[in-house]
Amino acid sequence: MGCLLLALLLVALQHKRFLATDTLLGILSHSTLALGLICVSLFSDSRIDLMAYLFGDILAVTSAEVMGIWIVSLLVVGLLAWLWRPLLAITVHEDLARIEGVPVTAVRTSLMLLMALVIAIAMKVVGVLLITALLIIPAAASRRLTHTPEQMAVIASVLGGLAVIMGLAASYFWDTPAGPAIVLSATLLFGATLLKPQQD
Repeated sequence: MGCLLLALLLVALQHKRFLATDTLLGILSHSTLALGLICVSLFSDSRIDLMAYLFGDILAVTSAEVMGIWIVSLLVVGLLAWLWRPLLAITVHEDLARIEGVPVTAVRTSLMLLMALVIAIAMKVVGVLLITALLIIPAAASRRLTHTPEQMAVIASVLGGLAVIMGLAASYFWDTPAGPAIVLSATLLFGATLLKPQQD
């Protein structure tokens, strides 16, 4: 619920245009993270494990949480497929998309809410601090390997899944924290894509 409210607040503040989006996102994400940790520490009966909140613990995910992840994932993929063409139109040229009748504000708000849902379910796996890296790095890696947005989405998903497998394998064999190992694996995959010559 907090992630959804934060996404709506970010969209509302974007319309004010008094700060850049990345600045707003940095302020809101870090301040709400601090607020959330303080609230949990104040209202929790037992001492909280900050490492689990910050870096996640994929091995502690329950069967019910796995089922919730599947349900939310299918919902997000379905809604993304429905919003795909309006999102592409906004990405290419926002003003032209608005002229063509695309509801820019509604589509942008929907995307923010979908991202909030993804972050909310992924926090348990890789933690609050690492989720942004896992959202960005596979997409950045796939950009050098594809030519269309559809290919980029598919390859980014494959690379993200491969990073999870590699990270869990590293965690198993070398007893490393699972969340950071997953993100580092994604970074290694990104580094491998840099070896591919860039086409004009």
